[in-house]
Amino acid sequence: MKALVTGAGGFLGRYIVEHLVARGDTVRGFSRKWYPELDQLGVESIQGDIRNAQQVASACEGCEVIFHTAAVAGIWGPWEHFYGINTLGTKHVVAGCLQHGARKLIYTSSPSVTFDGSEQESVDETAPYPKTWLCHYPHTKALAEQLVLEANGTNGLRTCSLRPHLIWGPRDQHLIPRLLDRARRGRLRRVGDGSNLVDMIYVENAAEAHLQAAEHLVRDSAVCGRAYFISQDEPVNCWEWIDDILTLAGLPKVPKAISFKSAWRIGAMMEAAYQMLRIKNEPVMTRFLAAQLAKSHYFDISRAKNDFGYSPSISTVEGMRRLGEELAPQSRPQP
Repeated sequence: MKALVTGAGGFLGRYIVEHLVARGDTVRGFSRKWYPELDQLGVESIQGDIRNAQQVASACEGCEVIFHTAAVAGIWGPWEHFYGINTLGTKHVVAGCLQHGARKLIYTSSPSVTFDGSEQESVDETAPYPKTWLCHYPHTKALAEQLVLEANGTNGLRTCSLRPHLIWGPRDQHLIPRLLDRARRGRLRRVGDGSNLVDMIYVENAAEAHLQAAEHLVRDSAVCGRAYFISQDEPVNCWEWIDDILTLAGLPKVPKAISFKSAWRIGAMMEAAYQMLRIKNEPVMTRFLAAQLAKSHYFDISRAKNDFGYSPSISTVEGMRRLGEELAPQSRPQP
């Protein structure tokens, strides 16, 4: 088939592209900038802005299936920025699918679309969207997810949404680099009592899940119009896992801790100060970050298992081994 991957040069997007190419599909990538790695894979690369409806529609032309991974992540920034990319950008993708007769749309969402700051233990897809939001990212992703799912069945388009939690692995340019940077600068603190369990997913498992969902996104399939949590299917202790990553990079384990209440209070004060002073840089702590770091959030992925046969093919142990191969050189002295 001919597939379009938005955000093709990004972390997850590039792995999806590689999996598609490996099985012989024709792939077009839509990204903000040029990525020579995509050219080397034989991918048709289109540079554009997801906020530009005409550019997005043009990218969708002639494609049977769309994998929409393009998004802006983060815990701080103006509403217009997150809404423009995450929500309006998704609206443009849906419109492009309908305009050019794409048959399948697989949207990369986030489990944070159901997060209200409280504990999430074995949560499934019946969990509602929150009534209040702690930051713009999950809010705009939830709005986008609803657009995608509501479009299912329109003009023959079949849609679904995947919610991978804490994607990690080699070539990550967001989660792990930020973690290591904070550790090196002495700005990493354990939040809470250190007992919270979290789900996460190795990046190649996340990519495979997208292809599996696409294969099952056919007429009268249970996948049509549904959202899915996906993970390694084995929650880990958040802070033990972080310590393991630091160890792989040759860094000491997290040395200090702060209570959740203190972190929440500091986050609230910093948010208020940054808004009042119109500071654009991201605060060291926010309420959303405090809750994410201190609360448990892991999910029941039975729906993904039952509807499209998802099962993580790469274990957490093997994934960490592969990640360690990438991180180990960072701990060695530079010549």
